[in-house]
Amino acid sequence: MDTFALIVTVAVALFFTYTNGFHDSANAIATSVSTRALTPRAALAMAAVMNLAGAFLGSGVAKTVSEGLIETPKGSTGLGILFAALVGAIVWNLVTWYFGLPSSSSHALFGGLVGAALAGGTEVLWNGVVNKVIIPMFLSPVVGLIIGYIVMTAILWLFRKANPHKAKRGFRIAQTVSAAGMALGHGLQDAQKTMGVVVMALVISGHETYGDPIPVWVKVVCAAMLSLGTYAGGWRIMRTLGRKIIELDPPQGFAAETTGASIMFTTAYLFKAPISTTHVITSAIMGVGATKRVNAVRWGVAKNIVLGWFITMPAAALVAAAAFGIIKLTIL
Repeated sequence: MDTFALIVTVAVALFFTYTNGFHDSANAIATSVSTRALTPRAALAMAAVMNLAGAFLGSGVAKTVSEGLIETPKGSTGLGILFAALVGAIVWNLVTWYFGLPSSSSHALFGGLVGAALAGGTEVLWNGVVNKVIIPMFLSPVVGLIIGYIVMTAILWLFRKANPHKAKRGFRIAQTVSAAGMALGHGLQDAQKTMGVVVMALVISGHETYGDPIPVWVKVVCAAMLSLGTYAGGWRIMRTLGRKIIELDPPQGFAAETTGASIMFTTAYLFKAPISTTHVITSAIMGVGATKRVNAVRWGVAKNIVLGWFITMPAAALVAAAAFGIIKLTIL
């Protein structure tokens, strides 16, 4: 029974990774597609490959997720808590995807973990939640907004005398590189989050202990599912990021992607913080767009997106708590 519960939990974790891929594929390629630097299918294929590669670049974020947010629960109840947490995250991913809202799959997962842990009587490590999730949730969009504005301002100054048509053509080519960097950072961040959950499931079931290296098969399947989900594409959210916030041109797209990728690599390696790729790229797009003129950004759309960010964790937590209640009544 415990082996079956482990298999089901790992399978649901991989399905979450798949939804994360198609939900967040827009993060990596929406700007490149909207500026016509890449065709949609070419962009998705490139993002899928880079997501796969990014998943193997580190393990710090996975360690934070598996050890730093909740106490490791035990036995079948522990696997039930993980299962409920993943259900909460998946439901929120699907709801926000349906409405084309670029919410954070990462914070849906964190909210699910906290909600399921509270419902299951497992201790939440609030110090880790605050330092690794809540503070970055507030800081990363601000940093993305400011750095996006600075990077775009620098580009405008450096290329102020350049031929506009030649400059745009050059940046359209450069966007291939910046979009690849964004997708690589997405793989580095988001594949590791599911790795952390799978490692926790293996520890609960007695197949692993903390401190062991992440099994290669865990890295491979998590990376592969993220890549498959990415290639499936999240067209609804892509339209929101690529068109509804602001109409981007190639220099702006390059600036936004470069900003997003830089922040994701920095936080993954220096702070081992599992930040939201959605928050970073969306705020970078807003910062880049504001250099044109402040009202060039459709702040009404931006406000709805930001509101969605703030309700993601509690909404996923509530769904996860309800899912655990059902599991407890019917199975445990």
